[in-house]
Amino acid sequence: QEQLLESGGGSVQAGDTLRLSCAASRLRASIYYMGWFRQSPGKEREGVAAIDTFGSTTYADSVKGRFTISKDNAKNTLRLQMNSLKPEDTAMYYCAVGYGYTNKLLNFRTFSAWGQGTQVTVSS
Repeated sequence: QEQLLESGGGSVQAGDTLRLSCAASRLRASIYYMGWFRQSPGKEREGVAAIDTFGSTTYADSVKGRFTISKDNAKNTLRLQMNSLKPEDTAMYYCAVGYGYTNKLLNFRTFSAWGQGTQVTVSS
């Protein structure tokens, strides 16, 4: 079974920067897509950014221009560079993987395996 391990969360001030990492192992196929999602208490899990097997990226409108997703294929590591953080970015952030192809990269239902999450807290 695949394993996804997030790191890099923390507590920061508005305007600060964080970089999340997700180390992936035992992936079940060579064609896959990965994404970052976040969830706050009482809210549905929200797609933040995702990258497909070709390296094409998709972002939620709320993070465009501030967040950047990237994938190091040699190390099977997914990253999320988060700049200009805002209090509304506060959430548990999850890494996820899905297999094959999809045009719904920000829909959590298309992903089949998840990490345990890393907390990001942004204070004003």
